[in-house]
Formats: sequence, structure tokens, C-alpha cells
Amino acid sequence: MEAQCVTKVELTVSCDNLWDKDTGSKPDPLCVLLTSTSEYQWYELERTEKVQNCLNPKFAKKFVIDYDFEMVQELQFGVYDIEIKTVDLSDDDCLGELECTLGQVVSNKKLTGPLLLKNKFHAGKGTITISAEEMKDNRVANFEVEARKLDNKDFLGKSDPYLEFYKQTQTGWQLAHRTEVVKDNLNPTWRPFRIPLQSLCGGDLDKPIKVECFDYDSDGSHDLIGTFETTMKRLQEASRTSPVEFECINSQKKQQKKSYKNSGVVSVKQCQVVKEYTFLDYVMGGCQLNFTVAIDFTGSNGYPKSPESLHYISPQGENEYLSAIWSVGNVIQDYDSDKMFPAFGFGAQIPPAWQVSHKFPLNFNPANPFCAGVEGIVEAYRDCLPKVKLYGPTNFSPIINHVTCYAHHAMLQSTASQYFVLLIITDGVITDMDDTRNAIVNASRLPMSIIIVGVGGADFTDMEFLDGDDGHLRSLTGEPAMRDIVQFVPFRKFQNGPKEALAKRVLAEVPGQLVEFCNHMKLSPPNNNPAAKSPEAI
Repeated sequence: MEAQCVTKVELTVSCDNLWDKDTGSKPDPLCVLLTSTSEYQWYELERTEKVQNCLNPKFAKKFVIDYDFEMVQELQFGVYDIEIKTVDLSDDDCLGELECTLGQVVSNKKLTGPLLLKNKFHAGKGTITISAEEMKDNRVANFEVEARKLDNKDFLGKSDPYLEFYKQTQTGWQLAHRTEVVKDNLNPTWRPFRIPLQSLCGGDLDKPIKVECFDYDSDGSHDLIGTFETTMKRLQEASRTSPVEFECINSQKKQQKKSYKNSGVVSVKQCQVVKEYTFLDYVMGGCQLNFTVAIDFTGSNGYPKSPESLHYISPQGENEYLSAIWSVGNVIQDYDSDKMFPAFGFGAQIPPAWQVSHKFPLNFNPANPFCAGVEGIVEAYRDCLPKVKLYGPTNFSPIINHVTCYAHHAMLQSTASQYFVLLIITDGVITDMDDTRNAIVNASRLPMSIIIVGVGGADFTDMEFLDGDDGHLRSLTGEPAMRDIVQFVPFRKFQNGPKEALAKRVLAEVPGQLVEFCNHMKLSPPNNNPAAKSPEAI
């Protein structure tokens, strides 16, 4: 049997002339990428960032997907005006969609098409452009950048500067990365960031790179402070003892003023190019994924023997909790060699004293809470259900802190030998939100990810807040999370689709979160795997 032709492809998305449905403001667009199953059911793969107040957005986040030459891979790019940060896009206005195949994008290298509404009418004059590039280079550039004496573009207060990095392509400059905005500061220091070399210069260290510095405005009319061009070879000369500096030049001001010198100086303190491990490098090198399940037994689920209860097991032996366990567990168990998984419940009164517990083993054996495979978790859940009394409140922090203790022990290892994934299946609002925030911020510094699957039709606003895609999750003391480790998925969004769609969405962020943590801690795979050589400065 011949091997399939599979490679990774990076897709860059931009839009022009988006349909402006808002009165008094421009849309805040976001692009979502969906693919379809053989039954032609669409399910979500990934989303870009939201761009505020913009009719012609260039999305900085790239879509990286597997390209299989032997398959027709149906894709749908949907553009939405995001007004409320929720997972469910039905709350937001659709600004248009484009359906195509990955083969069409790859063969054209750059595909532009009209955005269509659900009824297939044109969404005004809106168009979407998708550019494709094969991922051949796994090197990344790690940056530390600051600036000084930037021009003040604001009448009241100071500029709010951010940087955009562009790669030169045959069709022009393509956005590779956008930093965060530093508020009210003419001498900003941006958080350290990384850019894949493929996205920045196509792996060519001599290829031109353009950097633009802007003053952010909430209405989308960002003011250009200045720009400069450079190369990776020049940027690599930077070090903390000897930064590489560039004058930010505003060509319009330069033409208007003979005495013009610059609009500030951007100082690259560090630019280190390293070979980055992939998720497969780690798991093939011996990194174990330790899977823990926590199930909500609070009273809001309803009396388990009532068909209206979320814990009611149908005559077919199913409920939403069981479906979530099967869907996610069947995928993740392949990455744990012994397939022994600790499984817990929370929010119930448990025998014999009938006190409320927020962390009890489903098998009622604190010394050995492990279940043999997904089948063992399901069996323990079904056996536990009639033995407890559903109660409350809904506290997440005890189970998060429990798994955190094990992740702390893993930090003593010099290699990436273990990574912990906590699956919390719940029906409602978190009661200990402050403690949960603190627990997640603490866990963000450890080899750990948290997946929350929401069952039922409750208000999941708290869960969406914890899924800190916007980078704003902080502890009560204001300490920011080191990285986003929470992934929230509402089960009912995938209830009528194929089981693999739920698993794919739930586990979509885990590989990237594992790689991000290991790279940050400079951890290599445990074994001397020829496919996973030690990272080195290039």
C-alpha cells in the first residue's frame, strides 16, 4: 500500500470591503475555519484573533493544517462580527462565508473569492483571500523588543504602540505577527514573543522583513508611527548586552520636515533562532499524557432517575456525560502507556457520613483512584451514580489543585517526561470563581492543560471567561496566566455531529499548549529520539 502524501500547510487569511452592518462603528471581524466529514457535516477547526473596528482585516494568526493529496478536503471560512465573547457564533452577525477545497487553495497559492451569506447571496462587496504555503521549516525566532522616544500621536495622553512584522512575498508584504498593545507609553517594552521562521521569512535569513509601528486607536484608525526594513541575519546580531537598533521612519513626516530625524527607535534586545520540537517529537520521544477526569455531581443536573436529568442514562446506555468521556478519552488514551486514569466526582454528598465532597474518587478508593482505560472510567461512573446524593455547590479549584500537585512533581524532571490533561465535565456556573482563577494561573506555569466540556443548556459565561484566548485571565492579586491552558467546549454544539468532531475540537489546543510549555521551559523529549534532536541556536 502506498504512503499517503501528507504535509503541513500554513494558511493566511485577509478580507476586503466587509459588509458594514453596524451603525456608528465598524465590525470587529474574526475568521473561523471549518471542515466537513464524509457526511458533509461541518465542524470547527480553529479561529483567528478578533480585529477591532476594521473593514479590511489582515489576520495575524495562521491556520496550520494537514494537506492530504489523496483526499478532497472541504473547507469553509466564515467571517463574523464579534460583539460578545462567547464560543457560540450564533450570537454574532455572519459577514459572509467562502467554501472551497484545500486542493484549490494549494494549487492557486492565493485564492480570492466573494463572501456569501447563508442564503448564498453576496455579502455586499466583501471578499476573502487565503494564501497557502507549505511548512518546511520548524525553526522559530524568539524576540525581546522595546522602543524609546516614539512619536506621540494622541492629543490627550500618550501613544498606545504595537508592532507588526511582515514577510515579503511575490504578491507583496504579508502580515506575519502582531504584538500586543502597550497602553499610554512612548518607551514601551513588549512581552517576549515568537514567530515561526516560515511565517517571517520563508526560512531565508537574507529575505527582507518589514516592521511597522502603530499607535492603536479603538475606532480602528490606527496611526502609523514609523517603519523600517531588515533581515533575520541582521536581527540575529541582537543580544542583551548589544541590542540591534532601528530608526522608525515616517516617510510622510520626512517629506514635510527637513529637520526630521526619526519617529523613535526600536531596539531588538534578543532574537534567537532555534529549532523547535513538534508535538510528535515529544510523544514519540517518550512524553506521557496523564489524563484525569472530573465529573459534576451537583444538584442542578437533576434527579438521576428522571429522564430530564443530565445524569439520566437512557435505555441505550447513553447520556451527555458518557458521550463526552468516550469521545475525548478514546483519543487521549493512546498517549498514556499504562492507560490507568484517575477519575473523580465533585459537588455530591458521599457515603458514609454524607458530607459534601469536591474531590472524591469515582471508585471510592482514595488510595487508588485509577480506572483501567476509558471503559474503566465509564464503569466507575455508572457504579458511583446511584451511591451518591447530588448536591453542590460547583467548585472547580479543589480538583484543579489536586492535579496541580502532580504537575509540580513533574517539574523536577529535566526532560518533558509527563504532561497532565484534566477533563472537567460540568453543567453550570462556577461557585468558587476567584479560587478557580488563582488555581488556573498557578497551573499555567506547570505541564498541564484543562479541558472543560459544558453539558446541558446552562449559562456558560464563566467557562468562556476562563478560556483565556484573549490573554486577560489573572489571579485575584493581578498576576497574569503565563499561557492559555483552558479549552471550553459546549457539548450540545456537537451533539448531533460525529463523535470525532467533539474530540477534535476538545483536544485541538492540547498539542500546542504542550509544545508551548516545553519550549518555554527549554525541555527536550525524554529519549534520544533521532527525530527529536536537541534544540540549538542556528
